[in-house]
Amino acid sequence: MIAVQNTINAPIEKVWELWTLPEHIKNWNNASPDWSTPYVENDLKEGGKFKFTMVMKGSDGFDFEGVYTRIEKLSLIEYQLYDNRTASVRFENMGEKVVLTETFEPDGDAEMEGQFCTAIIQNFKKYVENFKE
Repeated sequence: MIAVQNTINAPIEKVWELWTLPEHIKNWNNASPDWSTPYVENDLKEGGKFKFTMVMKGSDGFDFEGVYTRIEKLSLIEYQLYDNRTASVRFENMGEKVVLTETFEPDGDAEMEGQFCTAIIQNFKKYVENFKE
């Protein structure tokens, strides 16, 4: 398992909303400016499906998709990918900060996947902390 963690300087409700709503996922779900997420569907409920199409400039990209297995609002999201790997995202409320921890099973190069996920979480942190309602 790989675990990636970051502290987001924002209230839990804002962090949860920006992590889960498709119109926001499209804006932060990339590891670098070469990546984008042009398509997102997200049915955030147990048994609900999600699909994020991630594309690197000059490539066909890939679909990151699976089914939610457990949802605890403002606290925990667990899911299973279509290749049967499992993952979770934990949101620890610290008042005006949230410790976000994503844990997942790699499917190949664990070091590279960890770096990719770290970059996405860092981009999410930047998006949340700079987001103006």
